Amino acid sequence: MYTQFFGNYLLAHNYVTQEQLFDAMKRESDARMRLGTLAISKGYMTAQEVEEVIIAQTHLGRKFGEIAVENGFLTEEQVMTLLREQSPDFLLLGQILVDDGILSHADLENIIADYRSENEIIDLEINSDNHEVITHLIDNLFCSEPNITSESKNYFELLFNDFIRFVGEDFTPLPAESITAFPVDYCITQSIEGDYQIRSFLSMDEETAIAFASRYVGDSFMEYDEYVQASLEDFLNLHNGLFIVNASNFASVELSITPPEIIKDPIIDFKHSAYHFQVLYSFGIVHFIIELLSH
Repeated sequence: MYTQFFGNYLLAHNYVTQEQLFDAMKRESDARMRLGTLAISKGYMTAQEVEEVIIAQTHLGRKFGEIAVENGFLTEEQVMTLLREQSPDFLLLGQILVDDGILSHADLENIIADYRSENEIIDLEINSDNHEVITHLIDNLFCSEPNITSESKNYFELLFNDFIRFVGEDFTPLPAESITAFPVDYCITQSIEGDYQIRSFLSMDEETAIAFASRYVGDSFMEYDEYVQASLEDFLNLHNGLFIVNASNFASVELSITPPEIIKDPIIDFKHSAYHFQVLYSFGIVHFIIELLSH
């Protein structure tokens, strides 16, 4: 999840615009991680050393690792470690922004260091289960609204994990904002009832809905039909079902869920505290809203 919030961090600190980030994300899956970017993230090389090797490559036409070892920047063992690394997605995103001239290698080096320091992150791997750090990221970069409850933060954390597991990890969540009304396109809603009540909404445009459903079920839908709609309903139902199971197992809270429903009105008005955030996927923007009916 550290990868997803890296894009959020870049936006929050005005290193990139939303358009620049969205464009980089669309090309992220086709990018190949370079050894220099990995070496910076591992602390093996500085940005200046990477630049020296890249310049040398243009004259010598040799591999990055070979030149770095010859110049004493890396050891053979470090090169082998980097070659074995699975490319962390947040670095692919950073590399694309460097390639586009939006960031320099020095910028990226400093940004990664600051991102780790400000959010108390030691390991940036996506599969880390450090709940404390993830909570810190959500507080720092996502939940700036003062009235968001602890239950809502737990809900968001599970939601991001479910996006990663069931749809794809190539997304960036924008900060949650308080709203009183929202215009929707294709929208599904479901309520959680019991010891407290939450109503959730999943909304997106037609093209995004088709791509979202295609990823979720592992098929290729060509138009918005009952199968796409059923896929959106199933995702929301699965996520909320997992949430109430977790609430019961870990907090002894008794909750239930209502069947998913389709929203047909073009605008939703909220009578209770409601929070909206955008999830920027490489294929489009997913809108998610939770309304706190009681807590």
